[in-house]
Amino acid sequence: MYGIILAGGSGSRLWPLSRDLYPKQLLNFNSDESLLQTTYERVLKLLPGKNIIVMTNTRNTSSVKMQLKDFSSDLNIISEPISRNTAPAISAVTKYIFQRINPDEIIVVFPSDHSIKDDEKFISTIKKGEILAKHGYIVTFGVKPTYPETGYGYIHTSDDNVTVKTFIEKPNKDLAQEFVNNGTYFWNSGIFMFKASTLLNEIENHAPEIDSIIKNLDFSSSEEIPYNEFAKMPNISLDYSIMEKSYKIALVKFESDWIDLGSWQSIYNMSKKDENGNVILGQVLDRNSKNSFIYSSSKLVATIGLEDTVVVETEDAVLVCKKDSAQEVKMVYETLKKNNDQTHLVHKKVYRPWGFYKVIAQGEGYQSKIIHVNSGQKLSVQSHEHRSEHWVVLSGKADVLLNGTLHKLEPGNSVDIAVREIHSLQNPYDEDLEIIEVQKGDILSEDDIVRYEDIYGRV
Repeated sequence: MYGIILAGGSGSRLWPLSRDLYPKQLLNFNSDESLLQTTYERVLKLLPGKNIIVMTNTRNTSSVKMQLKDFSSDLNIISEPISRNTAPAISAVTKYIFQRINPDEIIVVFPSDHSIKDDEKFISTIKKGEILAKHGYIVTFGVKPTYPETGYGYIHTSDDNVTVKTFIEKPNKDLAQEFVNNGTYFWNSGIFMFKASTLLNEIENHAPEIDSIIKNLDFSSSEEIPYNEFAKMPNISLDYSIMEKSYKIALVKFESDWIDLGSWQSIYNMSKKDENGNVILGQVLDRNSKNSFIYSSSKLVATIGLEDTVVVETEDAVLVCKKDSAQEVKMVYETLKKNNDQTHLVHKKVYRPWGFYKVIAQGEGYQSKIIHVNSGQKLSVQSHEHRSEHWVVLSGKADVLLNGTLHKLEPGNSVDIAVREIHSLQNPYDEDLEIIEVQKGDILSEDDIVRYEDIYGRV
């Protein structure tokens, strides 16, 4: 059996904590581990590391590697060059397994944003699905609904609770209540299982626009997905493209606990509450609030008399909404994205494999950052087409490689880097390094980086 962990989503419903360049699967909630790390650890109890493939996108590959490097020496990551939803992503990895491993290999697909505590029942549920998958079914795992959730998809089964009749996407509250009362409806967990050959056959039968591109992907000598091919893929989920059309669908009831951590309501549901039903995280001063989720990441947040409210503060954005409106946060995110507002894309503090940087000021034609480089780490050897940079060392010591010449800098020392000059910032010392970087130019995007060497494999 092979496992695919999906780790490419943006997590728009968890804005402002999740962003395009720091999505929800990299976040941790009341835990020392991120959602991705807990998912990987859970799947390791079912499969060896060499049989687990993490599917992410190119922008988050280095962050995924950094988070998972200590979990397995057999880390397998495949990166989609552009996000195209779950059907293209799952299809591409399935073609890889079909071609490189075994056409009839059993594959189980896991989202990376679930909370599951009972690992024993989780594993036994997957084993039951394996039997059906071997007989040529695409297996979906359904969760018995306990309340009328409007943020989940539902699966309608026959009275045997095995034969799938139809999929229903995110109903309104009245309809969701009918589903809960009926007894033949399940929440769609988003976990799927199938033989590689079964899924590819169903793609050929029901999704010709995906099939034509999948047949052009050749993984015989490389696991790289070509941008020009993948960019032609439709932006569509596996539910819409295959699950709603195929006659080879079977359901296995999920035996363990399960929460989809896809909204602030679900984060509230799974978190420990105080005596007033509040979840309070960070620097918060509250008086007389009830049943609310209040999160502060950088500032003091004072709240008075809230009820059933979500408050999330980050350094550059604040979200306030009723808990039952948490699903609509995605619409805020989409508006920001449409307006090219950077708060959908990135935090002011951005983590990298070598440390982090923090934007402290920006305006027309300039941007300044604090760059923190951990001991023993170094940035890639790189150049920029559109900006110059000025570095000043605040603390620690820096080795700066500039056009092949090594400069050793101490606190107070500085260096200028012109447009297109090849350079690298390195910290081979015991103490962490912090510098101020001042950028000047007409384009100040993170995309304006040409890499020549990189210890984190980002070339």
